[in-house]
Amino acid sequence: METKKLNKQTHMFSKPNKVLLLFILLSAVPAFSQTAEEIIKKSEDKMRGSTLHGTMSIKTVRPTWSREMVINMWLKGNDYAMILVKSPEKDKGITYLKRKKEVWNWMPVLEKVIKLPPSMMSQSWMGTDFSNDYLVKQSSLETDFDSKLSKDSVIDSRPCWKVVLTPKENAAVVWGKVVLYIDKTDYLQLRNEYYDEDGVLINLIHAYNIQKMGGRLIPTVFELIPSDKPGNKTVITYQSLEFDQPLEESFFTTNNMKQLK
Repeated sequence: METKKLNKQTHMFSKPNKVLLLFILLSAVPAFSQTAEEIIKKSEDKMRGSTLHGTMSIKTVRPTWSREMVINMWLKGNDYAMILVKSPEKDKGITYLKRKKEVWNWMPVLEKVIKLPPSMMSQSWMGTDFSNDYLVKQSSLETDFDSKLSKDSVIDSRPCWKVVLTPKENAAVVWGKVVLYIDKTDYLQLRNEYYDEDGVLINLIHAYNIQKMGGRLIPTVFELIPSDKPGNKTVITYQSLEFDQPLEESFFTTNNMKQLK
């Protein structure tokens, strides 16, 4: 009788315990899930930090020729950017400045600061396949687009989230859709696809050569291939990067862009 009573008590307590365990496990699932917005933010923060200062080469390749330039770049958050051309000699000193939604260009030869209208954001940056918008990051993936997770994918043997972004109704952006493939381990954007308003693929960016730079594991080469121009591509190669160094907003002024060396 005592054994039967014990078995009955064990049965009575085991069932609620199983229900409780299941409830705990189900409750924990949302804590580990991430939204598309959170994944994008982590990937953007990985490549930017609170501030970024770097040197990079930009090689423009065409079927019959190629040319290379070297630039310095300073970024502070999503609102401030400065780009200084270091070489070739004929372009040395050309500077681009972004302050929030406004962009300026300094031409030493003309000794003139030109404010770029929004219509120029989709145009080529200094003859490369990159647009003005891409280089100065006028539009923001986080604030100008609605995003959603799609089917997972694999890029260069790395499991990735596939994130589809569509522009918000009043956003001043040049793309009809952007698709990002973001590495699930290190939050690296390994492949970006840019589509026009008709859903036609215009540009593909492939990021690779992942290594430590500035204390972070990041892709150090970004190759842009325009889909409608066979034999054309532009390759950005990072040479050095510094993250999260002090950089005041007062650095990003039209007066300072004239004085950078």
